[in-house]
Amino acid sequence: MHTITSPDGTTIAYDRTGAGEPLILVGGAFSYRRFPGQVKLARLLSARFTVYSYDRRGRGDSGDTAPYSIEREIEDLAAVIDAAGGAACVWGLSSGAVLALDAAAAGLPIHRLAVQEPPLAVDPADRRPPAGLRQQVTRLTEAGQRGEAVRYYMVDGMGAPAFVPGLLHLIPGAWKKLTAVAGNFAYGSTGAPSAISRLARCGTANSSALAATSTPRWRVSRPRAWSA
Repeated sequence: MHTITSPDGTTIAYDRTGAGEPLILVGGAFSYRRFPGQVKLARLLSARFTVYSYDRRGRGDSGDTAPYSIEREIEDLAAVIDAAGGAACVWGLSSGAVLALDAAAAGLPIHRLAVQEPPLAVDPADRRPPAGLRQQVTRLTEAGQRGEAVRYYMVDGMGAPAFVPGLLHLIPGAWKKLTAVAGNFAYGSTGAPSAISRLARCGTANSSALAATSTPRWRVSRPRAWSA
């Protein structure tokens, strides 16, 4: 594990593996650098890249400094890019994809950008999360109701079918890992900002929107529409 210090004094933890062009992984609301899926991705990509997988603030081994703002998270990513040599490729998942887009729009030195399943509105008919999502998630976690915060964020916020939380309870260790990061869901509760406005600000050159083959059908339309 390596650490850097963000401009506001927050410690950011990261792992570095592989050799090649630097590539930074930005996890989503349920992710952190030791999350099994992110560890596997880093291992696969390390054959071609020097992979930097970091804990976003408030997750894993990274610190947290109040009050939260997206600008502080952009500064965190900028610090990781600086540790990687001053410029890098960036991959972002879900809310991490939105963070990566905002970082590119802010002028961070990102050579190539890949965003997977960004929770952005593409069509006026796209489903949008509740207006008070961040406030409700914060209320539930502060009340110690982390399990309910996970369920609310996943079903009401992300639009997952209502049976999904129940299925996750059946997977050994899965629910415990999700509730462990529930306190940071508010950091990823960006609502449903416009994909078009973000693309206009960051530019589309050397950018890709992705949906995995395992992506549920209810989450596929956004990357397809964006890439069309």
